[in-house]
Amino acid sequence: MELCAKPLRYELLVEVGQGSYGKVYKARQLGGQQRLLAVKKFNIRGDSSENGIPAFMIREVALLRKMKYFNHPNIVELLEASAVPVGRSLDLTLVLEYIDQDLSTYLSKVPASGLSRDSIQDVMQQLLRGLDFLHTNMVLHRDLKPENVLVSSRGEVKIADFGLARIYTFNIALTPGVVTLWYRAPEVLLNAVYMSTVDMWSAGCIFAELFLLRPLFQGYTEVQQLQKIFDVIGLPSKEDWPKESPISYSVNWGPERPCTQLLHNLSPGENDLLSQCLAFRPSTRISAAKALAHPFFTKN
Repeated sequence: MELCAKPLRYELLVEVGQGSYGKVYKARQLGGQQRLLAVKKFNIRGDSSENGIPAFMIREVALLRKMKYFNHPNIVELLEASAVPVGRSLDLTLVLEYIDQDLSTYLSKVPASGLSRDSIQDVMQQLLRGLDFLHTNMVLHRDLKPENVLVSSRGEVKIADFGLARIYTFNIALTPGVVTLWYRAPEVLLNAVYMSTVDMWSAGCIFAELFLLRPLFQGYTEVQQLQKIFDVIGLPSKEDWPKESPISYSVNWGPERPCTQLLHNLSPGENDLLSQCLAFRPSTRISAAKALAHPFFTKN
């Protein structure tokens, strides 16, 4: 599972994150460039891995390897991957380019006056370019949120963390429990069929957050999350409710008014792009490619 003939030599500097399967470290490459690296170390124990490496890890490595060959500027780069058996366990290591902050951290440093329109435009344009690249290559990220969007000191925006990503093919059975609740599309909350447009819903939530400096929909259960969504976008018609959803349509879900202006402090153009990202019906939700051609990005 090596990506380069000569393994990278590095020293671990500090632990920067921890999950159920392993840890993430900030590291420095030894010799040559001495660039900073992000090292993800997973230990898969024999007693919990009789079926081998967990599927989400295989997916993350496979997708990052695929992305590496295209070297897209808005996708985090995987530099090396290795799997080493240690007794009945398996040590899996991913070495990635290091970026010192995610979008959540970046937004926490923004002054109360907010981000400039140019900054919002720049972040969203880079995010959408990364999404357009993923979707063109039939990859759904499925967990897009500020913590999985990295922002470098030079303002480069890169999509990271492909643990929940899937290569999308027609007639595939996709897992309903994806995407952090606040950024989860209605069709996922309703256990209905979904496609790449789930990422565009998440992108719309991030777009609103760039203006608000807080998440747009902050529900703590799936039902509450749906209610918060309908409070903003209005209750969809019964005809638009996904027929395969086990959750029944009810007029009590939220206000029935059609909503043309989702956020009051946005210009008509900004609201138009946001409303197209946050369209209830996936088939009417804007694609990343079309969003990049929206007047919000093309007009000064």
